Amino acid sequence: MENISHERVWSQWSDHTSAKRLDNDSFTLDLLRRSFPGHHVTRTSPTTCDLLGFAKAGHATAQITTDSLDATRVFRAPPSRIDGESGRLEDAVSFGCWEFTYHESKFLIYELSYVDSFARVVTFLYVLGLRTPHQPSPNHHPATEALLLHCGEWTLEAHEQVWVFDNAKWTKDKALYKSVQDASWSDIIVNPATRRRLDRDVHGFFDNRDVYRKAKIPWKRGIIFHGVPGVGKTLFIKTLMRSLAVERSPYVPTLYVKSLDACAGPKWSIQQIFKKARGAAPCLLVLEDLDSLVGEHTRSYFLNEVDGLSSNDGILMIGSTNHLDRLDPAVTKRPSRFDRKYLFSIPSEAERLAYCQYWRGKYLNSEDVDFQSEVCEIVAKVTEGFTFAYLKELFVSSLVLLVGGAKGKIGVDVEGEEEAAASEDTASSRELPAVDIPPHVQGNPLLGTIIQQAHGLLQDMETSASTATQEPNAARPPPPHFRMQSLLDDPDD
Repeated sequence: MENISHERVWSQWSDHTSAKRLDNDSFTLDLLRRSFPGHHVTRTSPTTCDLLGFAKAGHATAQITTDSLDATRVFRAPPSRIDGESGRLEDAVSFGCWEFTYHESKFLIYELSYVDSFARVVTFLYVLGLRTPHQPSPNHHPATEALLLHCGEWTLEAHEQVWVFDNAKWTKDKALYKSVQDASWSDIIVNPATRRRLDRDVHGFFDNRDVYRKAKIPWKRGIIFHGVPGVGKTLFIKTLMRSLAVERSPYVPTLYVKSLDACAGPKWSIQQIFKKARGAAPCLLVLEDLDSLVGEHTRSYFLNEVDGLSSNDGILMIGSTNHLDRLDPAVTKRPSRFDRKYLFSIPSEAERLAYCQYWRGKYLNSEDVDFQSEVCEIVAKVTEGFTFAYLKELFVSSLVLLVGGAKGKIGVDVEGEEEAAASEDTASSRELPAVDIPPHVQGNPLLGTIIQQAHGLLQDMETSASTATQEPNAARPPPPHFRMQSLLDDPDD
């Protein structure tokens, strides 16, 4: 009996998979029109009119009808296990119907989702509205048109999300938005003069549309943040993104470009990026790792989009790069493309001191860490050549060892740490600068741990610099004694 059932299942499955491919969306449109002759049927896409998300946000109501549902019950893992959140079950709908109410109008919303021949998930929504005797056009339904206009405007906006271009399409990213909300000027070592200059270049741009118009110049700007890795370029960008979203009314959206990868090629991606930016203007367009996005094969097309015949009014571009020298001068040295360049340099002693004091502020009332003020001054002196990223790692690793070891949560082998430090000292051609340590600070556990960890990080920095010199086109980190112009060295101050 079971063999007969298996044979029947296989035979019907084989007939189905070998059948002529149907046009699912057109078939569904015709099916609904024939099945609901008293309704007007409008087909739309959730990428432009996210009706179900619109209802979930409280602008309408939607109740699924279980008797016409084709769905796969799937388990969605929690965003993170850190807070002990549980996963959830939900329906991945292939075909379903919702009773939908918008204002006083009632609709049926059908959703169709399937995988096309290019392995892409295609989704359509069908809006069914009751026909009226005085409907002005047989092709359009007034109540449906009003719904789609409102929903389309809502869908165009990012709601606690950031528009991200990756894998050849624009999507809304909630995780990036959440990350940006944690960024704050208080976490950045920057003097007031530099922040004022950034305000002039960023907020001032969006405040002065009329000034650009009266001056008869295009309302567009470009800025490049450049410098070695780990000096704060990304944190600056995130903080600017947050300030534009929170401190302005109406807010200025950010469009973030992650990659140009696409089956149609990077030129197609560049076209889609600027098409979206022009539609979202006024907006901030972020091109991180600019040197990896704009190369030899994409440069001319990129420049044409930036400075060609199309209007880019209201678009402020910020590009970041660790390797300014890899960018063509046509990109970096011609105003009207990228007008201003900000150099992010290796922190000076004063900046390192400010950063240490920032960390000390976190532990003023701590029972586990004796963070004396003199520790900041000593650490600032011995960390010459450290970037902010290395300074952060220095404090993170030291505090984990100190606090975790004191509470017995992790094992701290002090002798092993000392042996490792001694081995690193032997292998390294550099040593930490000699600093006089006051007697009352010499036994400070935090300072001792930081000095140990600094030895290891110094060796890591040496290894990174050595690797860079072996690569013909790699940019070497500057030696510690070389003082690059600081972002804090504001010529206006």
